[in-house]
Amino acid sequence: MSKAPPTGKLVLVPNTLDLGTTPEPLDTVLSREVMRRAASLTCWVVENAKTARSFLKRVDAVEPLCMPLQNLQITELPRARKGDPKGQVATAAWLELLAPAFKGLDIGLLSEAGLPAVADPGAALVHAAHEAGIVVEPLAGASALTLGLAASGLNGQRFAFEGYLPQQADARAQRVRELEQRSRREAQTQIVIETPYRNTALMSALVQLLNPQTRLSVACGLTSTGGWCRTRSVAQWRAEGMLSLPADLPAVFMWLAD
Repeated sequence: MSKAPPTGKLVLVPNTLDLGTTPEPLDTVLSREVMRRAASLTCWVVENAKTARSFLKRVDAVEPLCMPLQNLQITELPRARKGDPKGQVATAAWLELLAPAFKGLDIGLLSEAGLPAVADPGAALVHAAHEAGIVVEPLAGASALTLGLAASGLNGQRFAFEGYLPQQADARAQRVRELEQRSRREAQTQIVIETPYRNTALMSALVQLLNPQTRLSVACGLTSTGGWCRTRSVAQWRAEGMLSLPADLPAVFMWLAD
């Protein structure tokens, strides 16, 4: 007798982009339907349980949760085993997180900011859901990457997200030059991010390393009050000298070499 397919879904719930530092009214970023769906979920897999609870409190203020916050099942995504060069997590760990779906319960996946599994952990859980025959339901929300690209005026037809650059100065310099060459060769916008407290360090490095004619765009705190996106040539950035960025808001760095 074959095993019955799971009836619960994995629901990808978008978060805000403010990291809880300058919280805007939730309905300025998320639709009412997204908040209703989030409020209906009893099982969650999240990056950080503490900040997930803060997010759910904000949801509860608009759409009452289906049960008290303390009764929700909130589990953090597993981290790779120490010493594993590939950063892998055992398949059994993912299946354990998906167990409620086999009991007919929907599971919410939430990252710290923006869309789950996009420039954030969670893709492996989504992959495991597909492997297990669990329906994946993405909810619409803000992504700093696509908002920044749209606002940058750079090439939105050809672009590549490169994630985080190396922290070691020599390795970072080599990688930036490689990406700038690719950008010039393929007319491709390059997109990177950084941990907020290192935003200024990365900005300074990019202005120093990129060619003067390359257009460099920075989008910071989008969807938050005072959020902005500015695109200048590297030569203009150097002349203006504005390299300091907030250390508590996410920023997206993009460039296109001529």
